[in-house]
Amino acid sequence: MRKIPWILVFALMGLALGQGRITVWTHYGGPELAWLRQTAQAFARSSGTQVEVVEVPFNDLQNKFILGAPQGQAADLVVSIPHDWVGAMAAAGVLEPMGKYATASYLQGLSEVAVEALTYRNQLFALPMFAESVALIYNKKLVREAPKTWEEFLRIAQENTRGNTFGFLYDLANPYFNYGWFTAYGASVFGRTAQGLDASQTRLGGEAGVRAVNFIKDLRFRYRLIPEGVDYGVADSAFKEGALAMILNGPWAIGDYKKANIDFGIAPLPNPPGGGQWRPFVGVQGVAMNAYSRNKTAAANFAKLLVSPQNQVAFNRAGGRLPVSKQAVQQLRNDPVVAGFSATVALGTPMPNIPEMGKVWGPWGNALSQAVQRADSNVAQIVSAMVAEINRGLSGR
Repeated sequence: MRKIPWILVFALMGLALGQGRITVWTHYGGPELAWLRQTAQAFARSSGTQVEVVEVPFNDLQNKFILGAPQGQAADLVVSIPHDWVGAMAAAGVLEPMGKYATASYLQGLSEVAVEALTYRNQLFALPMFAESVALIYNKKLVREAPKTWEEFLRIAQENTRGNTFGFLYDLANPYFNYGWFTAYGASVFGRTAQGLDASQTRLGGEAGVRAVNFIKDLRFRYRLIPEGVDYGVADSAFKEGALAMILNGPWAIGDYKKANIDFGIAPLPNPPGGGQWRPFVGVQGVAMNAYSRNKTAAANFAKLLVSPQNQVAFNRAGGRLPVSKQAVQQLRNDPVVAGFSATVALGTPMPNIPEMGKVWGPWGNALSQAVQRADSNVAQIVSAMVAEINRGLSGR
């Protein structure tokens, strides 16, 4: 029997590995799904690794992955997961740490807030894909230039609050939208240790929290900008109708504003009176790998291709998502949406990605609702009760 040379054996093994298959789960649709499939086809041609792209509804994705990964019934990659899923998924042991696949030069080329958002207990668990935050979106027909100071902002808002026109609206009771005011007065959700966020240190209360909530309350009762009954839908509709000068909203709304033919600008909110830098929550989505994947090298190579600067530009052009690659942002610098929201993302802080954050949203939202219901609401008492309720939830009592 003729022996096959070892060099040929290794070549055949390499060919077999190269012609393997990885599976990708995604919640994308429309042009973004088309982009992903096209990129998968290009990867298959260049690497020999076939990529199966499977659509999974967003609301099913996290639970299906956590339950399926240990059983060998989950994809090699998920494109993409919100960063606030990272803590729970990493704690469940289903995410492969991605730091080993990312070079220092690659990480230095990314928005710092994006890397921080996808880091849990000092390990990077997904490669950043895109980011989002709220920002001040203004109708250029009513506002010539974005206000730089609180005094200028208030003047513009009050001048446009007359008749059937409003100067500034958003959902006052929404914690996500309000976080920038809390940071401006020195509050945060949790404290931090060398290991990361520390849920035993709740920082939404105290003097900083009271000042923030009092300011939010003032937007209704002192400055008379946001009347009762205004929620996200009311504010969003008013802006699309051209009846609102300024709104606090995110990039998810931009498509509708373009369809409504609103000539808009995007800028950070100015610092509130007596406060420091307004810093909103930032949300980041990243490409995550299955810790139980049997083809991690190929999966990592495809993940790195997806988040390369050139593909972040292509992904933005497919669906308008905000890139987190500094090189991609530079290439898209003439896009006013990318430029405007990238400025607020750079100012912001990641929404906490630890599982304990789930105990915060309810009490926080309830406190804001109570505070803005009445002009004589006791904000200090409301904030104190909010912190006590959050701490009870975190301790399991």
